[in-house]
Amino acid sequence: MKITVFTAATLAIVTAGASFAQDRTGWPESFTVGTASQGGTYFAYGSGWANLVAEELGISGGGEVTGGPMQNMALVHTGDAAFGMTTMGPAAESLAGTNPIAPGLEMNMACAMFPMYQTPFSVTALASSGIASISDIPAGAKIGFGPAGSTSDTYFPRMMETLGVDFERRNGGWSDLGGQLQDGLLDVIAFAAGVPVPAVSQLEVQTDVNIIEFTEDEQAQILGAFPVSEFAIASDTYTTLEADARSVSMWNFAIANCDLPASFVEAVVDVVMSDNERMVNIHRAARSTLPENYDKNGVLMWHPGAAKWFQENAGADIPADMIYGG
Repeated sequence: MKITVFTAATLAIVTAGASFAQDRTGWPESFTVGTASQGGTYFAYGSGWANLVAEELGISGGGEVTGGPMQNMALVHTGDAAFGMTTMGPAAESLAGTNPIAPGLEMNMACAMFPMYQTPFSVTALASSGIASISDIPAGAKIGFGPAGSTSDTYFPRMMETLGVDFERRNGGWSDLGGQLQDGLLDVIAFAAGVPVPAVSQLEVQTDVNIIEFTEDEQAQILGAFPVSEFAIASDTYTTLEADARSVSMWNFAIANCDLPASFVEAVVDVVMSDNERMVNIHRAARSTLPENYDKNGVLMWHPGAAKWFQENAGADIPADMIYGG
């Protein structure tokens, strides 16, 4: 672990965000949360809860720009980041040793901490392009898939291939790709991010865009080929939408290095999960950051501190063999 810890004696205190006495033995002096590129939901959401935890627990901490879920699994596994955020697909690949960042390394020291939200897969194009459906995307279209190794970059190209789209692949941060779309350097952006995606909201203010939904047949093809669920992007998510947009989604979870003190992780989970309104004020995607969604994790081992919080506060039924060290 590369996390500096206190050497002082145990402190038993009660903080504003926690309703239980905290044993601070071994707590880090500071922490980072691995997020993703600026302009994406991970960065806004992750930086937000990192700052909230730092304020409530009196510890220095914040979000860190990363390549997204795959890199976050690696950073948390090694202890280079205390916390991170990932989606279930990249988490499963990382556990299986097929994370492209370190092929063959089973990243089993990244533990589940709390449910975040579902990541919808959505497609955006300029209205002036005339692209209003997947079938409208021309052969050889330049499509931006987000940062290399991100959930979007890992799965969306495969989805496009499944739907018969011929394209040239482009990578980059969401803000940068949004600028390229507006400048005509890209034809389409394929987003996998919690909604509203900041880069799309910004585009809407500056120009007319089409937010493209899947047809029922396209949705069925994707559901049959990938670890995703049905999803509808609500019409009030973007000013451009006049009705709910058909999509698919993948669940996101916050993760913690499995060796972090249980009392520390329990306190962090309490700050995040005990006041949903506060989280929604950080990002609207947090409307799904609810205790009852703990059961959406069927991939990662639970951190014992997180499991304790959900068992005691949400009546969670988490088998012992799904808890790290249990």
